[in-house]
Amino acid sequence: MNSRFGDNSEQIDRKTSRSICDAVGERLQQNLAPEPAHLSSHLQQLLDELRKRDNDGRPMSSNQGEY
Repeated sequence: MNSRFGDNSEQIDRKTSRSICDAVGERLQQNLAPEPAHLSSHLQQLLDELRKRDNDGRPMSSNQGEY
């Protein structure tokens, strides 16, 4: 298969790749954020709880997330 970059392409390190991915993800979240008015109150409450836990850095309790 022919590469459009050929043999002259430069490789980027993991840290740079991760930074690019994070930046793209943040931009997508900003541009594609759901309208809060379209979410049910229960779903909005769950999203708020997730954001709170993310900001607090607390892990979920052991009984949550198990199936």
